[in-house]
Amino acid sequence: MQRNCEQYKSKATMFIEVIRAEYVDGYRLLLLFNNGERRIVDLSSSLKGPVYIPLRNIDYFKRFTIKFNTVEWENGADFAPEYLYEIGTAA
Repeated sequence: MQRNCEQYKSKATMFIEVIRAEYVDGYRLLLLFNNGERRIVDLSSSLKGPVYIPLRNIDYFKRFTIKFNTVEWENGADFAPEYLYEIGTAA
């Protein structure tokens, strides 16, 4: 029995990447992802663990950069872009 190979082709998975980030207020960032979506992420409840303690200082929190396809801070703290996308709300 010959099977149609087309039915087994999987849809290519797009890897989510942060391509731009802007500070909004508090612990919220406006992020632009490589799929064209803009989402606001609130990281106030995500700053748990030793590496995130410095980010609780709002002035430190504001000093982020885009590195390796996500938001990163001077101390190496970052979040997976997929996580940021998931917790974000449409902007």
